[in-house]
Order: sequence, then C-alpha cells, then structure tokens
Amino acid sequence: MKMTKQNNLRKHIAPYEKPNTKNSVWQVINTLVPFFMLWFMAYESLSISYVLTFVLSVIAAGFLVRIFIIFHDCCHQSFFKNQLANKILGTITGILTLCPYEQWRRSHSIHHATSSNLNKRGTGDVWVLTVEEYVSSPFWLRLAYRMYRNPLVMFGLGPIYIFLISYRFNTKDARLKERINTYVTNLSIVGLAGLLCWTIGWESFLMIQGPIFFISGSLGIWLFYVQHQFEDSYFEKEEEWDYVKAALEGSSFYKLPKLLQWITGNIGFHHVHHLSPRVPNYYLEEVHNNNVSLQNVQTITIASSLRSLRFRLWDEQNKKFVGFKEIKDFSIEPKKSSVSVHFKSEL
Repeated sequence: MKMTKQNNLRKHIAPYEKPNTKNSVWQVINTLVPFFMLWFMAYESLSISYVLTFVLSVIAAGFLVRIFIIFHDCCHQSFFKNQLANKILGTITGILTLCPYEQWRRSHSIHHATSSNLNKRGTGDVWVLTVEEYVSSPFWLRLAYRMYRNPLVMFGLGPIYIFLISYRFNTKDARLKERINTYVTNLSIVGLAGLLCWTIGWESFLMIQGPIFFISGSLGIWLFYVQHQFEDSYFEKEEEWDYVKAALEGSSFYKLPKLLQWITGNIGFHHVHHLSPRVPNYYLEEVHNNNVSLQNVQTITIASSLRSLRFRLWDEQNKKFVGFKEIKDFSIEPKKSSVSVHFKSEL
C-alpha cells in the first residue's frame, strides 16, 4: 500500500521535475533586475528622506528572499538542466545572499534526507529537543536551548550569526571544491562590499544594506522555521521514519497571500518541495493543485503560524510540539546528557 501511494505520487510529479529554461531565465530577470533597481533608488533617495530609503530597502529585502529561492533551486540542480549553469548562478546568488553554494548545497541535501528523523538531527535544521531530552539535560544545556528558542535570539541575532559568521567557515569534513567555493564567496562578498563602500561611502552602504540584510535574513529564518515547527508535525525515530510521511506531514503548506507567495518563490508549498526537491519553484503550486493527495496536508496561514512561536519541544508521547509551560515536572534529576549540541541551522 505504501509503495503504491509512493509510486503514484512519483508518477504525477515526474513531469514537473524538468526545468523550463525560459521560465528560469525570466525569473532571473524579474527578480535580480528589480532588486538592483531598488538598491540604486534607495541610494538616490538618501538625499530626499531616509524614510523613503527604508521603505525601498524593505521592498528590496523581499526581492533578496526571492533571490535566495533561486539560489536554493540551483543547489537542488532544479533551476537549469545544465549542472554548470546551476553552479554558476548558484554561486552568484550565493554571494548576494551571503551563502556559499557548495557548503549550503551539501548541508541542505542532508536536511532533506533526514528531515523529521529524530536519530539524525543536527545538520541543516532548527535545533529540536524532545521533552524527555530537555528534562533530563543539565542546567547549562536547558539554558542554551531556551536562549536559542527565544524569538529575539532566533530572528534577531540569528541572521547575524548564520549569515555573517557561520557561513564564512568550512566544516572539518568539507572537500576541496567546497572549501574553494567558500573562499571565493567570502572574497567576493568582501570585494563587493568594499567597492560599494568606496563608491558611495560606508555610511550610505550600511543605511541601505543593513535593513535589507536584517529583514531578508529574519524572513528567511522565519520561513524555514515555520515550515517544520507546527503543532502536529511529524517526527519519528529511525526505525519508524518514512520519507513520504516526513514530506507530507513534517512539512507545512504555508498559505500566503499571492504577493507574498510570489516574493517567497512558492516555498510555502514546502510539502511538495520536500517530496520532490527537483521540482523548480515555479511548478510547486501547479503540482499542489493537480494532486488531491497533496492538498490534504497541514495548512498554515500567517495568523496561525504566529502560534508556532510557543512550540519549543517535541512531545514523543503525544506526537506534537509543546511549550515550556506545558512541562509540569522540571525536578527530574539530570542524567549524563547524550544530547548532541552540534547543529548547523540554515534557511
């Protein structure tokens, strides 16, 4: 039964797993051109009013999120048919979004292969502890987890740590091509920022790029967070874990207004994306609409997504996320913790 359902889904999705070069090129044009125009207009508006500059920067931040979706598709080799084309565009958009292409591609592929697997948490995902793990952990780990899960830390300090610090370094097991790509990305970011500071002045650069970076970074983290952190999500241990269930039950359908859906490159259809990462972002909605089985998934709206901020721990007994206040007994004697604190979060 499971294999039949899986084969039927594969059969319906397969036609959409082939990129359309015309659609991809048009998306590059309608995303990058407006972003650069908005950046230039924001600079020109500095002599008029910083309020106008800020408004233009906010809009530009939205387009930077859309640029990230293009980068994301390139990492999945789903934006162009040609692998080299994906790598070139992925590296360029990675420079703009401060994400090294090869490094992010590898960690994100691990995220897809292990999403919702309780035994394989730690790479490319949001740090999640179960209730039992949290209660049995030492004080310092509980405190660290509480701080990490605080919205001000996650969405305030998170962009600074992830994009400016974490992505600048290679992991110990990184291969040569990944290391080189990270170095090239870092040098390009420094060179581009330096050129702009030299051309327009560092104050002007920060007044424009600062809001763009912080807003787009926070939105990116929020999207990644809310697409897996909802009350009745799906988490299972290795022996019970199922890829299709992880995609359809562990990834949400984030139903956004059409304008926000366009800006975020249809990534709200996250269940479709996790089921088949090779589907380009411009086909995700069509796949969802043409498959009834993909429509009966957890649907989240902007209003309901805000409630996910109180979900902090995975309750294995009741199969749902709970908040800290819902844990009655904090007096259990901490055991020697076997919980790994090594994790690398991303969008």
